[in-house]
Amino acid sequence: MFESLLNSIQNLSLLAADLGIIGAPATSPAGDTPAQPVQIAGEVAAGAQAAAPAGEPMSMIWWIVIYGAMFAALYFFLFRPQRKREKKMREVQAGIKAGDNIVTNSGLFGRVSDVGTDCFIVEFGISGKTVRIPVLKADVAGVREPVMTPPPKE
Repeated sequence: MFESLLNSIQNLSLLAADLGIIGAPATSPAGDTPAQPVQIAGEVAAGAQAAAPAGEPMSMIWWIVIYGAMFAALYFFLFRPQRKREKKMREVQAGIKAGDNIVTNSGLFGRVSDVGTDCFIVEFGISGKTVRIPVLKADVAGVREPVMTPPPKE
């Protein structure tokens, strides 16, 4: 896998050299003979005048820097905010005590009647017709009371 990644990086550096973004490559795409500068009406092409051996190590470092920056961006835009949300949710779940009104991930509202190590005993229902059901702490979305007022009539 590392060899294929290295070959891909070398091919990209050869393409960049052909486009004139970096210096000319030290070898031809086949990798066997040194690349010859292109002659156009007796003049050497502008991109082929750079020293070939000096450009190759810098291009490898350049790609490592680019991949490192992409990983850092992924970390700060995807992984870090997700970990913050998970930490906040664990704190909310740890702070729930008996008597709190909660909402589950499935949208059911209930009142916590007992707290266990990994689950809550939640009462679902209204006006004396309740059912007590154990609910995993991870399935609790937050502490919230249901809004029981009817919507306004137009």
